[in-house]
Amino acid sequence: MNYNNAYAAYRDTNVKTASQGKLIVLLYEGAIKNLRAAQSCFNSENKVEPKDIEKFGNFIMKTQDIINELQVSLDMDKGGQISQNLMSLYVYFNQELMTANINKDKQKIEFVLNMLTQLNEAWVTASNSQANAPAQPVQRTLNIQG
Repeated sequence: MNYNNAYAAYRDTNVKTASQGKLIVLLYEGAIKNLRAAQSCFNSENKVEPKDIEKFGNFIMKTQDIINELQVSLDMDKGGQISQNLMSLYVYFNQELMTANINKDKQKIEFVLNMLTQLNEAWVTASNSQANAPAQPVQRTLNIQG
């Protein structure tokens, strides 16, 4: 098995066995990775070279796909105000990224990247919290006295 196949197998296993919180973190990490890659398409004059336009657009579109996945994962019934706020943010991020893609706007990418990074940090904390920890077995004592 070569390195790429081993990594793909590891990644697939990681996704298949991850908790819901961890899956959300993985989505955020994917979005952040793609936005950083989009940033790398800018030259020293903050312009995207014609040879990099397609690559740049693909990175933005992958990020938008991930944000769309985050949107559909929201439980609007149980999530209440938090889900509503996240939905609004995700819609806004996609609008900003669409504009960034059309206008090759590095500042919009940096803004969305900064916001996703902050949200990711919050999700990492939440997914590592006791609320997402495996349930501990309940120890009961039997009282045989009447």
